[in-house]
Amino acid sequence: MTETTERANVGPPDTRLWEQIAKGDHAAFTELFERHAEAVWNYAYRLTASWSQAEDLLSATFLTAWRKRGDAQLVRDSALPWLYTVTANRARTEWRASRRALRLVTKLTPQDERDHADEVAARTDAQRRLAEVVAAIVKLPASEREIAQLCLLGDMSTADAAALLGIAESSVRARVSRTRARLRDLTPEDNG
Repeated sequence: MTETTERANVGPPDTRLWEQIAKGDHAAFTELFERHAEAVWNYAYRLTASWSQAEDLLSATFLTAWRKRGDAQLVRDSALPWLYTVTANRARTEWRASRRALRLVTKLTPQDERDHADEVAARTDAQRRLAEVVAAIVKLPASEREIAQLCLLGDMSTADAAALLGIAESSVRARVSRTRARLRDLTPEDNG
């Protein structure tokens, strides 16, 4: 059992915290944040391969949680699937915005100039590998991409993913298997 899982099992269940948060209870929100912030940050990092973007997504996710505290529906008595969904949606929105900005910068900048961000990213092999996996996930069909984000990047259980997606757990397990095989085909082998 991980430290995050142990913390999630201490104190009142997420549903009770969420009821208190819906009434504006700041202490309950702080407890929910402390319970799930590490898991949400890790998920955001795996989606973006960037510490700073993961920090931004963590902040944006919990800001959204506070703003939508009266509207959100929890899955299987846990706030984590909902928080993961908000994080993934936010990451997709930011990715699209960055792609638009990159296209604009590419049009404005001479092609022979090297981008400082590329040099920084090239320094860390682990970040490179993670970026390749994230890029491969983007190429997957929507159902497999969603499974990869939830189960492979987000470490969500197949039971939770099945409940969130409204499909059978056996279907989720089959999709996870197919998605792993497809990702092996889409990502280059490490020659290390």
